[in-house]
Amino acid sequence: MTPQDHRITLLGKPGCHLCDEARKVINRVATELGVPWEERDITASAEDQAAYGEMIPVTLIDGIQHDFWRVDENRLRAALRS
Repeated sequence: MTPQDHRITLLGKPGCHLCDEARKVINRVATELGVPWEERDITASAEDQAAYGEMIPVTLIDGIQHDFWRVDENRLRAALRS
């Protein structure tokens, strides 16, 4: 599997300063490796709010939780390369 075969999803909400930091890290790594990514606002989904409300930002790789609160750039990069 190549990095481009993965997809990153950032779960966050407006006004979240940790989400802003996570967005920068994810964008940098995704751009470097050619990985598509999207952002999902948890305030648009009661299910997302219940599951992730106290953990944002949450990073998913291929729909599976990878990180929360902080995105470790090296850990994200390594996960996408495996």
